[in-house]
Amino acid sequence: MLFEVWAPLAQQVEILIDERTHRLDPDPSREGWWRTELSAPAGTRYAYVLDGGPPLPDPRSRRQPDGPDGPSAVVDHDAFAWSAPWPGRGLPGAVLYELHIGTFTPEGTFDAAAERLPHLARLGVTHVQLMPVCPFPGTNGWGYEGVSLWAVHEPYGGPEAMKRFVDAAHRHGLGVVLDVVHNHLGPSGNHLPPFGPYFTDRHHTPWGDAVNLDAPGSDEVRSFLAGSALAWLRDYRLDGLRLDAVHALVDTRALHFLEELSLAVDGLSAALGRPLFLIAESDLNDPRTTAPREAGGLGLHAQWSDDFHHALHTAVTGEAQGYYADFAAAGPAALAKTLGHGFFHDGTHSSFRGRHHGRPLDPSTAPGHRLVGYAQTHDQVGNRATGDRLTVRQLAAAAALVLTSPFTPMLFMGEEWGATTPWQFFTDHHDRELGAAITRGRRREFAGHGWAEQDVPDPQDPATRDRSCLDWAEPDKPEHRELLDWYRALIALRRAQPALTDPQLDAVTATAGGRTLRVARGPFRIVANFSDAPARVPLNAPCEVVLARPGCKLLPGAEPAVQLPARGAAVLRTTGATVDG
Repeated sequence: MLFEVWAPLAQQVEILIDERTHRLDPDPSREGWWRTELSAPAGTRYAYVLDGGPPLPDPRSRRQPDGPDGPSAVVDHDAFAWSAPWPGRGLPGAVLYELHIGTFTPEGTFDAAAERLPHLARLGVTHVQLMPVCPFPGTNGWGYEGVSLWAVHEPYGGPEAMKRFVDAAHRHGLGVVLDVVHNHLGPSGNHLPPFGPYFTDRHHTPWGDAVNLDAPGSDEVRSFLAGSALAWLRDYRLDGLRLDAVHALVDTRALHFLEELSLAVDGLSAALGRPLFLIAESDLNDPRTTAPREAGGLGLHAQWSDDFHHALHTAVTGEAQGYYADFAAAGPAALAKTLGHGFFHDGTHSSFRGRHHGRPLDPSTAPGHRLVGYAQTHDQVGNRATGDRLTVRQLAAAAALVLTSPFTPMLFMGEEWGATTPWQFFTDHHDRELGAAITRGRRREFAGHGWAEQDVPDPQDPATRDRSCLDWAEPDKPEHRELLDWYRALIALRRAQPALTDPQLDAVTATAGGRTLRVARGPFRIVANFSDAPARVPLNAPCEVVLARPGCKLLPGAEPAVQLPARGAAVLRTTGATVDG
């Protein structure tokens, strides 16, 4: 087997296998690279030794059986017996489902999660979007402090278990997307710096020195990150990647790393003969993120739409603090704008930022499926002080708007039945000082927003993770079962009606009135009432009810209208000529 490692600053590189060291030779064709060939079957543990220092895991380790600080292990990706060929499943027309392996089930493993895949198939979603699975310290955590960017967290089951999960998902017709973090590594278990300039002090991020994308040595760092991304798609048969916080990838080079990555992924897609895609998390509201490369964009296939979330969240909750302020001030009109134009802040003043923000997206050329729309995500739930979710009552109208939108809809695990279990921030650092610092910082942050420190869950307390696990008995309870049926019916309707997957943003007409919203999507009218009192919503044409929450009814009279109960929603179909959009 060929062992090779980039260590441009080292004078000597050795590999430690079975308590014996073997010297690596400089690679004559690649500056800074070292290599050797040794017999090492799958499962063999090994570590690199630089200039006589301590043993270090391989930066490109495919497995860390003893955690981020232990030795690496050889993985033979070709040995896995996939059950069937997978043609792939593209992003247009998709309905995503974000889940966290560690809390999707109490067991917190890939194999346990795979047993719940029939539920997702019956729900009607098309793709499972996994939160990060790279190794991190301890057993439990969100995954955004991962290290070893080519490996799988061992407590989840490691590489083989992840492949079993993906294979099972494919048997159910579900694609799989993985959340990857390229903008930083966790504070513990990061052994990259001794190997080379993986980070640079030229730029700073909320996590410290930035990943080196444009300083000396950045060619190899970019290759390291892109190689990891391609390996997930190729070796684990994934359908796409979600790229965490791409606005923190500081890159001043003429060819931005994200453009380079999108080109590489498109090339791999052509080589494999199946669709692959990249979804960005970006707070820039910049249409160039998803614009095609030939049009001067980065060529990413989609991005999360926090503007749509914020507009929807303020409409259903009435919250107005922090970054919600501008959306709350606009009321349902903020939703109307985002549904037809993608961004709410498109060059407008953002009071939260104290400046103008964003750039207009052209609704005539930018397809809506390039924006991912949602009522909840791990961020928008977990970054609340107590991890509280939207309620069954709030989710009925929210679901109607998400699942009939021109965007790519995404659900957060348990949302479909109105899960009452919170999803809280939790960590499992064995370094007591680091763990205590995280607890203090979390509580201090929310104390600044008016929370009593003792009311903010301790991330290091195992009970915080346990509270965050889904309760799979809930979907069988009447109130939750009714909401689950609503989600299933909305997803089935979306799948059956091309007008509801039409991504043409300039074909969407949304009209706000008081605490109500009416959205025109071809022959369909989606109406929602966000108030705690019944409301009359005028219609621009005679309609029939397709789907409705209990208590919704068409009103007789010369002017078509529908009566919605408090927090009610309905999907209607026109039966006559329209008066306006």
